[in-house]
Amino acid sequence: MVTDSNVKNLVKILIGAAWIDGKIQPEERQCLREIAQAKGLASDPEIKPWLYELVAVKPNECYTWLTEYLGDRPSLEDCENLIEAISGLIYSDGDVAIEEAKLLTKVQDIAKPDDPNHSAHTILLKQIQQLYRRWVEVQN
Repeated sequence: MVTDSNVKNLVKILIGAAWIDGKIQPEERQCLREIAQAKGLASDPEIKPWLYELVAVKPNECYTWLTEYLGDRPSLEDCENLIEAISGLIYSDGDVAIEEAKLLTKVQDIAKPDDPNHSAHTILLKQIQQLYRRWVEVQN
């Protein structure tokens, strides 16, 4: 379960998502700084080097943070909220890099519920996943 104590981890994931394609776009930079400021983390000694691009975040770090944030059995709601947060960031520059689409697909794969009662959510997530996969194919 995602709690308020995970706010820092969420900001780390968003920074990692912005770095995942190897560079932070100006729109992503602005969005990240606004989020960090709103969450009171803009001056945090752990966050600051990544936020101000003094240190790059490697993709494997982002995926590690993602796993730590969601835990072993994340709820569908936690996954959906994370997808929404990452989507808002990566769409801020009007371009979705292949690496960013893969990150979203990874979260969507984690979000697949085992409970058949979640069929509406499953259909929605599959539609979103298909959209991103088509985007990736178009970019290749």
